[in-house]
Amino acid sequence: MKTPNDVSLTRVKVLDSEMAYREVGSADAPAVLLLHGNPTSSYIWRNIIPHIAPVGHCIAVDLVGFGQSGKPRVDYRFSDHVRYLDAFLEVLGLESAYIVAQDWGTALAFHLAARRPAFVRGLTFMEFIRPFPDLGAFHQVPAAREAFRKFRTPGEGEQLIMEQNVFIERILPGSIMRELSAEELDVYRAPFLVPASRLPVWRLPNELPIGGEPADVDAALRTAHTALASSRYPKLLFAGDPGALVSPDHASQFASTLHDCKLVQLGPGRHYLQEDHPESIGRFTAAWISEIEARRDRVAA
Repeated sequence: MKTPNDVSLTRVKVLDSEMAYREVGSADAPAVLLLHGNPTSSYIWRNIIPHIAPVGHCIAVDLVGFGQSGKPRVDYRFSDHVRYLDAFLEVLGLESAYIVAQDWGTALAFHLAARRPAFVRGLTFMEFIRPFPDLGAFHQVPAAREAFRKFRTPGEGEQLIMEQNVFIERILPGSIMRELSAEELDVYRAPFLVPASRLPVWRLPNELPIGGEPADVDAALRTAHTALASSRYPKLLFAGDPGALVSPDHASQFASTLHDCKLVQLGPGRHYLQEDHPESIGRFTAAWISEIEARRDRVAA
């Protein structure tokens, strides 16, 4: 499947469906797994990958139900994404990787790292998901908090996201500082052209662990964040100003609680920092990976 103004991606059979991914860089280089969030796809990494590929074997996957991946008959709960991502990694035979993640990609990354810490060579993350005590702690912008309250309201959320497509048409472009071109927005629209195709987009706002609900997602991410806090692998955190889920101040405080975590304040940015700061994210990540690999080589020698 080709989306407008985008390349046709490699697809592999995963469980009862297929998952698509971008692959750039030498297979002899350390693997770099890039994980997107809602409602995007691996396309969001398109301007970042060229900066990382000289030092890493980049694999940017379309989560199941997103991008050019298949849409199996599942509920698209967080646990479904965990299951399909695990199977995808098994199909590709990935045994270790640097992980670069944003939004729901961070939840998947933290959960994966908690279960398989040896898999993670290092973690780059931004605008990350965590258990939120209440809706007031969820987003920097009151209007956005109200929108997500509606998304999580039965009937109203389906109408807004699945029928009116507001996540693609309003939330996505409104969470980027620059203006997406018509061609770029068409790529993001392509997987979700009819209401039924938007189930994955609707589900994830309802999976956000806010006020302890959903209980299973809240428990999984509390465990994952506990593991993150005690982890020893290198970390790189990017933050935008004002941010959306993560303010500059919160990013600074959070980074200070982690072992071996560098913080990069990118400047003006909301939620989809990859669209506003691709060069900075790519170059900082590449330099960070090179530094870690050089350190590993010195230890090995």
